[in-house]
Amino acid sequence: MSFQIRAITLDLDDTLWPFAPIGARIDQVLYEWMLEHSPVTALRFPVAAMRELRERSFAQNPQLHHDLSALRRLTLEQALRESGGDLALLEPAYAAFYAARNQVECYPDALDALARIAAHVPVAALSNGNADLERIGLMHHFVFQLGSREHGAAKPEPSIFHAACERLGVPPAQVLHVGDHIDMDVRDALDAGLRACWIDRDARDWPHPAQTPDLQFDTLTGLADWLDVHRSAAARTPS
Repeated sequence: MSFQIRAITLDLDDTLWPFAPIGARIDQVLYEWMLEHSPVTALRFPVAAMRELRERSFAQNPQLHHDLSALRRLTLEQALRESGGDLALLEPAYAAFYAARNQVECYPDALDALARIAAHVPVAALSNGNADLERIGLMHHFVFQLGSREHGAAKPEPSIFHAACERLGVPPAQVLHVGDHIDMDVRDALDAGLRACWIDRDARDWPHPAQTPDLQFDTLTGLADWLDVHRSAAARTPS
């Protein structure tokens, strides 16, 4: 091993679990919830229209891109307001959304690999998303969870990577950030001075030959296997 890894920061959506099924479930849950509690809103904003409203809210509010919960509340408020619904339903609607958001199904390899990785080094969750690891039941694998909302800035800002390293008490050069996104999880982690591991489950081509990940695997199991080998080798090396 040509570099030392003393801690790991780990992305969540599309790294531990696929987000597309979650997003589809959220859309359907919210539609059915509105159908029961605010039929005028369900009529005005069926699934496709609500999705379009959400995308428009995201585009129009870049100052909130670090806070997906605030953006979701804004979208729900707009939907209720524009449809003539009762604004008192905002928080109950958000609660229905958030319950669906935290119903995740991890990739088949992820849970075993995560446990193996966490047995080697401290692991911190570092995500722009708004999943709650306590509600999901995975927090015991992590030393902490740092989201962009709590930090006040989202990846690709270097400050969120540096804040995680500071909390870990490890220099960036000895922290490995692990994730699926070519830019936010690899290139931007490298730019922030961390090591980067690309989890590429889709056999994509790496598009930036001038800047490449330190490690690349098609599952988290690949990283767990790599750590098994290299941590064992390091332990056998005389100091």
